[in-house]
Amino acid sequence: MNGHVKSMHFQRFMETATTLLSLLLVMAFDSSRTVAASRNQQCGDSVQKSLKLSRLLQKESVDLIKTYKASQGEMSELFCKVSVNNVPDPNISGLEPSEKIASIYTHLQEFFPHFEWVYKQQTDLQLPTSPLLSDLRRFTAGSRNLAYLIKPFYQSLFPNVPLPEGGPTTLPPPQNVFQQKVYGCVVLKTFKELLSNVSRELRSLKSQVCRRRTHTNTLF
Repeated sequence: MNGHVKSMHFQRFMETATTLLSLLLVMAFDSSRTVAASRNQQCGDSVQKSLKLSRLLQKESVDLIKTYKASQGEMSELFCKVSVNNVPDPNISGLEPSEKIASIYTHLQEFFPHFEWVYKQQTDLQLPTSPLLSDLRRFTAGSRNLAYLIKPFYQSLFPNVPLPEGGPTTLPPPQNVFQQKVYGCVVLKTFKELLSNVSRELRSLKSQVCRRRTHTNTLF
């Protein structure tokens, strides 16, 4: 009789343990899905902020180029059409998402010394009250903010892969007034092309990286 009672107690214990284990597994699975969904939301939000800012800057670049041309005097419509050396490439490179995001970041960084140089040149060519100078400062600050958004986004996705900071940027040699006007216009036009490419890549990355990240987290 005692053996039978012990057997029943053991059976009940095993049934209870099995039920608890099943419950814990379900809770762990639901928790992993919740965490994955949360990370996916954070990933999507991060991309969306960067995408929104890149689109805004792209629109502002159109107005900035108009302001730039209007402040340069005669022949200003031709300035952006002249070929200029030493201006960074606006095309995003890389096949993998990590390479593309890194390329976006380094390309943005490469333009900042050129913005500073254009601003310095224009302070010599414009009156201190020129709206172009304030527009250039504001646009440069917004562009830096875009780079600041891209960096933590990359680091959150690829924490073990260092983000390249980009190589040294070659600025133009001494220029005459005409060359300075051409150079500034080409820099702004090329950066506008970069912003267009950045927006396109971010739209693609939002669907690729964030969804794949959710799937991977759910599996594990």
